[in-house]
Amino acid sequence: MRVFLVGNPNVGKSVLFSCLTGTRVVSANYPGSSVEFTRGFMQHNGQRVEVISVPGIYTLEPLGETEKVAAEMLSHGDLVINVVDATNLERNLYLTLQLLERGIPVIVALNLWDEAQHKGIVIKHEELERLLGVPVVPTAAVLSRGIKHLLGRLPDAKPGDLPPAGEDERWALVGRITARVQTVTHKHHTWLEMLEDASIRPFTGLLMAAAVIFITFKVLRFIGEGLIIYVLDPLFNNYYAPLILKLHPVLEPSPFWHNLLIGHIEGQKVDFITSMGVLTTGLYVPIGMVLPYILAFYLVLGFLEDLGFLPRLAVLLDSVMHSVGMHGYAIIPMILGLGCNVPAALGIRTLESKRQKFIAMTLMVVAIPCFSQTAVVIALVGKHGGIYLAYVFATLLVIWISLGLILNRYLHGSTPSLLIEIPHYRIPNWRQLGKKLSMRLKGYTLEAVPSVIAGIILINFLFTYGIVDLLASVFEPLIEGCFGLPKESLAALIIGFLRKDVALSLLQPLGLDILQLVVASVLLTVYFPCIATFSILLRELGGRDMLKATMIMFATAFVSGTAINYAIHNSPNTIWLVLGLMLGVAFLISRGQNRAAPEHEAKTFSDFRA
Repeated sequence: MRVFLVGNPNVGKSVLFSCLTGTRVVSANYPGSSVEFTRGFMQHNGQRVEVISVPGIYTLEPLGETEKVAAEMLSHGDLVINVVDATNLERNLYLTLQLLERGIPVIVALNLWDEAQHKGIVIKHEELERLLGVPVVPTAAVLSRGIKHLLGRLPDAKPGDLPPAGEDERWALVGRITARVQTVTHKHHTWLEMLEDASIRPFTGLLMAAAVIFITFKVLRFIGEGLIIYVLDPLFNNYYAPLILKLHPVLEPSPFWHNLLIGHIEGQKVDFITSMGVLTTGLYVPIGMVLPYILAFYLVLGFLEDLGFLPRLAVLLDSVMHSVGMHGYAIIPMILGLGCNVPAALGIRTLESKRQKFIAMTLMVVAIPCFSQTAVVIALVGKHGGIYLAYVFATLLVIWISLGLILNRYLHGSTPSLLIEIPHYRIPNWRQLGKKLSMRLKGYTLEAVPSVIAGIILINFLFTYGIVDLLASVFEPLIEGCFGLPKESLAALIIGFLRKDVALSLLQPLGLDILQLVVASVLLTVYFPCIATFSILLRELGGRDMLKATMIMFATAFVSGTAINYAIHNSPNTIWLVLGLMLGVAFLISRGQNRAAPEHEAKTFSDFRA
């Protein structure tokens, strides 16, 4: 049996899906498209039921690729659970009527029932069921209320008997139904509703956004550093290190296996960062150094997602994002990229135009470091003082803005206006937040640990057979002359294609000073994405656009690496002047006639009239 969850955006489909299927889910693309759906399974009356969450839509009419795919998917289902927002009944019922016209068995989940009651909205769901002719079940998925009742009524689902109608007829029927079943009583604003109003106004909204970002990074450092200092470092140093020291003499007669599994050890102390063994660095970097920050980041991100803050941030920054060739929604995958570039790349595919996708993908992989990389930067650079972290992240911000201004100036195509649903603020449910966090941590662990181990094995192989030394001699003029780094740092650049956090860890044994660490941190962020992100970019952009993006990455890495090396080694404070000059030059280049134009621009009067 195959059940589809269908509804408008932000009506609680994801939470209901999680309640029905748990956390074991699979995301996939619909064949022949970039539209992604989520699939899971549940047991119902002894039968295995496949549950598919269809992307949020407002209509089944083919306004875009998402609506077209949704309409095609419904023809392959046995039953539709139409998830309706009880706080916006009139808007949601239009899609409901379209589903009833298709002759598919339907059951309506009247979700956000608790919020409707809090807002003074009374819906006579029995009367609504009678008028629609299909079961209607009130639910509050975030509190797991009504889920059992919904499952119990699945056998009662039946096809609607509405004849096909036009848009005006449907809206007229929606109005009559809403007037019959819904009553709205006067209710004073709650403090959350007052916050909603404040967070959408430009002045107060930007102040709130700045405060949220500041608090976010404070929380990340507090949780991440606390877990490392008080939990993970004591576990590794007090319990795991003695086991490595016992294994050390056993493997010492075999240099190859010793270097591969344990790496370099001096005396009776294990340096988990510099040893470069599979059992030492290979486990400590992803678990002891990066995982605490990843946990903190996804915890905060999940909270902001469930609260409803991110769509407001998209609206506030829409005009800023348009100046770099994207609309405000693109800020959300950029924020996701701070956690991991892979889900960010998958999120960028939802942007409408090809031009917008190219700009977003390029800016994300060039100037947005994933949090595992950021965690290592904080560990290596932050211990020398916060000013050096400011150098790194200010440089990346200037690169992001400058490159965006230039790409927006010279790329053909269009950037459409922002059309986004702004949900009400909702107090996150900690159980659902925990489920989301566990899914993301599981995905990180399964992807990160094998990648780090593979990177350690590869770098040992390259050193053992002298490949790194050969390449270092070839590229020595570039690495030392332009970037001010020792030629041995080439190994980090090579391994950065596999895993950026491992690449940064390779810099530790080279004894770089803090100025070199700043240059290397910027360079490793800018020059190329990790292999997982690269594979998604290749699939989404195609070979030709991926080649363009690659050339842009290398050019940006060369220019920024050389400029920052020159500035910071003359005088660290000169970096602010160089960053200002970079931004000014990019602004001047971006002035003049913009090549971005509507995709269907009228060329003649007859074209315009058509």
